[in-house]
Amino acid sequence: MHVFTVWAPDATTVEVEVGLAGTPPTGGSLVPMARDGGGWWSAEVADSGHGTDYAFHLDGGDARPDPRSAWQPEGPDGPSRVFDPSRFAWSDGSWAGVDGRGALFYELHVGTFTSEGTLDAAAGRLDHLVDLGVQVVELQPVAAFPGRWGWGYDGVDLWAVHAPYGGPEALQRFVDACHARGLGVCLDVVYNHLGPAGNYLPEFGPYFTDEHETPWGTAVNLDAPGSREVRAFVVEGALRWLRDFHVDALRLDAVHALVDDSAVHVLAELSLKAADLSDEVGRPLTLVAESDLNDPRMVEPARDGGYGMQAQWADDVHHALHALVTGERQGYYVDFGSLEALRTTMTGAFWHAGTYSTFREEVWGRPVDPTRHRGRSFVAYTSNHDQVGNRATGDRPSQTLPGGVLAASAALVLLGPFSPMLFMGEEWGARTPWQFFTDFPDAELGDAVREGRRGEFASHGWDAEDVPDPQATSTRDASVLDWDEPTSGRGAALLAWHRTLVELRGSEADLRDDVLGRSPSLDVVGDEDAGWLVLVRGAFRVAVNLSDAAQEVVLERGAGVEGESGAELVAAYGGELGDQDVVVEGEVVRLPAHSVAVARLR
Repeated sequence: MHVFTVWAPDATTVEVEVGLAGTPPTGGSLVPMARDGGGWWSAEVADSGHGTDYAFHLDGGDARPDPRSAWQPEGPDGPSRVFDPSRFAWSDGSWAGVDGRGALFYELHVGTFTSEGTLDAAAGRLDHLVDLGVQVVELQPVAAFPGRWGWGYDGVDLWAVHAPYGGPEALQRFVDACHARGLGVCLDVVYNHLGPAGNYLPEFGPYFTDEHETPWGTAVNLDAPGSREVRAFVVEGALRWLRDFHVDALRLDAVHALVDDSAVHVLAELSLKAADLSDEVGRPLTLVAESDLNDPRMVEPARDGGYGMQAQWADDVHHALHALVTGERQGYYVDFGSLEALRTTMTGAFWHAGTYSTFREEVWGRPVDPTRHRGRSFVAYTSNHDQVGNRATGDRPSQTLPGGVLAASAALVLLGPFSPMLFMGEEWGARTPWQFFTDFPDAELGDAVREGRRGEFASHGWDAEDVPDPQATSTRDASVLDWDEPTSGRGAALLAWHRTLVELRGSEADLRDDVLGRSPSLDVVGDEDAGWLVLVRGAFRVAVNLSDAAQEVVLERGAGVEGESGAELVAAYGGELGDQDVVVEGEVVRLPAHSVAVARLR
């Protein structure tokens, strides 16, 4: 026995078809549904438990999948399948959870982390992450989307797990396997838009509104008539990942596009309910926002007028570091690349904090108050899926930068004051690209995506033939990690270096200190023209040489560091393979070209 429910406030009749199959679904038995209050319909059907396929018919129309379906075995256009999350035999009863603030995140895409591209295959690589020292595995979106491959940000069944990844029980198995190894799980979720194919929500109710515009068109209806149930669709959908799938954290995509003029923003509503759920399940639950607003209110408590997120991605930190080490100044990098930009972001998260943004052509952001905000509330990285995949060819920094510069960038992020994050393969300097790929079954849509992608980059001077075809299987295949790379040469050296940095961060309190603001314990000094800089972290100094020539760098003591003069070398990566000597004498470190040293002042 199963009770089917659906929200369809404008429908005159609703039927549930049970026991069907195929795409489009056919062959089932129609059962009329009764109208309940608030636009809801329900029907109790015998012999329709876990594993039963079903679909809804609105006013005698075609079969449509359940907007709250957890299981779409034949994709977004096929029937929904009843899923009972309580059937899974969890083994994580002793799992106490993990607070994402201050933890090391590792972002991975299920479809390219392994050649198989499944959750079960990804679980087979978890020991690598444990050995690296990862604390939270961040999965890019798993919501169901059309086709076999894709980034996941075009999901259309937001409560379902993409069938080619293994479906909902595979996600439960993956989370359980992570918890068994002491790893938390963060799930990337997208509520600001739905993909261009397989989105049937508008047929069910006012899920979208013309009152607001977003980069993806009309906005999700969070404040117009009918928004109460749409908000519940978003909030309850997010909470069920935390409850039914034991996920520890959510990364909410592009929350600046969740346009909401309600008295209580949907993010604040979610944060308050997530706090209640955390009390109920007895483990911390972390909400991480991707926001373009540069507004610290994002990580301020909802009860104090903030949005209630525990952390947010810090793109300005990435931009400042990337522009400095690569010399790129196009697009949103235009205001970055100086030593001062790196210093400002490493000590305060935002570069645009009430200052003029050339890229946006307006004053942008608000400053972070170091008396109210800690570094753990900001996630920092040298790469992520956006910063790599949204380039014309999906090229990683590791495909062009020397190994020593990659090692230096890693040291600045992993030993900085923020919650650090690695993008899969970064730890060994992966030379595989991570490109934009899709697998839309609709040929017309596939052509539009292909031409749109090529047209976008042609306007920036790229030859269209140099831009990978998103619809080609080879584009996805080229983006799969090469697990032979970390076993020898530069890959092995960089992997060992990342493990060293992570171990240092875990063992030294000064390197976990997340107090922000320029001070004797947190600063960045250097010579931009000469190409060297030093990150100050309490008694530690991270000395970086980005130039093509060897240099001597004085490790200034500064106020607050007492004791006899001199410094000891703690760790170093010298040159392309990390095998050139780095020497510390007194308070001077001799750095070969493209190298980095971590020293402790005595």
